Amino acid sequence: MAYTTIDDPTAYFQVKTYTGNGGTNAITFDGNSDLSPDFVWLKMRSHADNHTLFNTTSGVGERLFSNLTQAESTESTSLTAFGSDGFTLGADALANANTKTFVSWNWKESATAGFDIVSYTGNGSSGLTVSHSLSAVPSVMIIKNRSGAYSWGVYHHKNTSAPETETLFLDTTDATADRVNEFNDTAPTSSLFTVGNGNSVNNSSENFIAYLFAEKQGFSKFGSYTGNGNADGTFVFCGFKPAWLMVKQTNTTRDWMIYDNKRDPHNVVREQLEANSSAAADSYDNFDFLSNGFKLRTTSVGRNESGGTYIYMAFAENPFVTSSGVPATAR
Repeated sequence: MAYTTIDDPTAYFQVKTYTGNGGTNAITFDGNSDLSPDFVWLKMRSHADNHTLFNTTSGVGERLFSNLTQAESTESTSLTAFGSDGFTLGADALANANTKTFVSWNWKESATAGFDIVSYTGNGSSGLTVSHSLSAVPSVMIIKNRSGAYSWGVYHHKNTSAPETETLFLDTTDATADRVNEFNDTAPTSSLFTVGNGNSVNNSSENFIAYLFAEKQGFSKFGSYTGNGNADGTFVFCGFKPAWLMVKQTNTTRDWMIYDNKRDPHNVVREQLEANSSAAADSYDNFDFLSNGFKLRTTSVGRNESGGTYIYMAFAENPFVTSSGVPATAR
């Protein structure tokens, strides 16, 4: 029995840590496969500064900030090239300050891996439909107005029992709320998604970028869990050993917290960054990354409040079992 169609997740997603040099800096990935990234997300770990996000659809040097509403801006000294197995940086301090430590999270656009980047122009009218190339129903959609200073609208298929009516914002701590203006109370399909007339997703004549993710067995999982308030916390089955995890409590105001296997190669996973914050990395007992999912190791309300509701996005280091029946090892 095949447990995954992606035996080597590093062909589609990799985490890379590096130290800035303040000049030209060619970053090469170290996964089992070469990865030519289409979406690069960078964050300084050692000091407070903004997240910077780049994609091949917008082009080299065009950057957005996950923790800000700011429109897309051009910085010729930031990410200067997408490579065949990495990327190249210039002297821009947000991405490459000398001696500062950084982490990068990197995705390849591929229907096989359930990731699509879509650019579109708004018309200001509710019910605008936008085509995508996933050939599957998106589980998560993250949309940013490239032209204007508006929040990042987020759809997650496990965000309440009627997720198409709900919206979260990546740049804020806001709890989920019923907002028809973002996703038009319309569930996405395997060929298109629908937006309302909100400025964050469909301001007339303005340009937008949408990151769409569909679950792929053994590679990605976009689910939810309920906290138990105990350091012997909830176990969440993913079907793989996680490489990257982002968690958001939805029933109250909390950060979007990000963890990965390169900043913490051993359990307990401690180093935490927040997508909505410029803060430097913090360190707490948070999770164990297991061969088939993750387990809460904290009583913190941000990750494990008793009765709290949480959504997550996770990508694999290794599938729990490969297509040829080889099991993942524990950390």
